[in-house]
Amino acid sequence: QVQLVESGGGLVQPGGSLRLSCAASGITFSNYAMSWYRQAPGKERELVAGITSASGSTNYADSVKGRFTESRDNAKNTVYLQMNSPKPEDTAVYYCKAAHRLRPTLASWGQGTQVTVSS
Repeated sequence: QVQLVESGGGLVQPGGSLRLSCAASGITFSNYAMSWYRQAPGKERELVAGITSASGSTNYADSVKGRFTESRDNAKNTVYLQMNSPKPEDTAVYYCKAAHRLRPTLASWGQGTQVTVSS
């Protein structure tokens, strides 16, 4: 059974930094593309960043390009989202998603971690 557990959320000041982690279990981690989504109050869930299973190629939402970096450590079954220079508009619940490279529609989600950007 797939289990994804996010951590690292909290309160951060604008211009600071924060690193989110998502630890996976119950899967062959290297076979899964991993993504970060976020959902702010009253808004739809949106893709923030994604990293492929094989090459580790990344893609980012325009709103976070140049500020956020996603990476993965297959030895630790963990994916990270480094958030640099966060803005108040980055405040949201951040979710981790795992999708098998051959069955991308069968995705699993974590429970989410709250990130609040405020001075």
